[in-house]
Amino acid sequence: MTKYILTRIGQALLVLWAAFTVSFVLLQSMPGDAILIKFQSPDYGLSPEQLADIRAAYGADGSVLQQYIHTVWSFLSGNFGYSLQAGVAVSSQLAVSLPSTLLLAGFSFLLAAILAVVIAILANLSGFGWLRGFMQSLPSLFISVPTFWLGIMFIQIFSFRLRLVPVIDPGPWQGLVLPILTVAIPISAPLAQIILRNIDEVLTRPFISVARAKGASHGQVLWRHVAKNTLLPVLTVAGLLFGELIAGAVVTETVFGLNGIGNLTKHAVDAQDVAVLQAIVVISAAAFVTINLIVDLLYPILDPRLKARLGAN
Repeated sequence: MTKYILTRIGQALLVLWAAFTVSFVLLQSMPGDAILIKFQSPDYGLSPEQLADIRAAYGADGSVLQQYIHTVWSFLSGNFGYSLQAGVAVSSQLAVSLPSTLLLAGFSFLLAAILAVVIAILANLSGFGWLRGFMQSLPSLFISVPTFWLGIMFIQIFSFRLRLVPVIDPGPWQGLVLPILTVAIPISAPLAQIILRNIDEVLTRPFISVARAKGASHGQVLWRHVAKNTLLPVLTVAGLLFGELIAGAVVTETVFGLNGIGNLTKHAVDAQDVAVLQAIVVISAAAFVTINLIVDLLYPILDPRLKARLGAN
């Protein structure tokens, strides 16, 4: 068991290092010079020597390898550097933007899980064939809708047409209603698909026939036997979808003008603010890796067969 845990943690750290390294290489390969873009304007009146001092202050005067080692060490010590555009510590910008994104992502994922479970339950409890077919077609419909288009449609319908949710100076919670729906609906689609597929697969197993022979109703079979055996595949997909949820949150924040990681990313890309972009990539990768690590560590707890196998090994 200890070997399994250490192996999963090692794999998570390896993925996180790979994400950091790839993002560093790609950001260093960006065309143009962010320092020259910001400070070479005649309005600043800076000499080449002063530009060199600025480059040294931001750690951009060394070789690529030296910058890589310096950046790795800084990140390990909790120092994300300074924003070239804003002139403040990147950690200060993240402290302002990250809570909004985490709130949006958390509530969106919760709503997506509820929608997926509701679709699966209705598709299996309904006695009408047409209703089951309609419910099973909903996930495919949800997953094919682009996030940005869905957000624009929600604004058009609920804000401009029905005037139910304001988009201009909304309250703290009013401003999250439409973004949460925009992110949750596409994420609920693959979750519902995997739940429906696994329910159908579990219902064909012999122990389900035994339970029905003992007089268990369809609802009791679903709740007592099918739900537990469907949980593991759903957890796997849920962990993988977290990365997509973060990406959807970034796009949604841009559509709705939320002051989160998405808005910060947009401004950082426009200004080629490498320090901010590097920090955002690492934090997003860390969130994705952490969620999947938690799912991996939950497997032995939820599946006694895996726990017994690991204990035997």
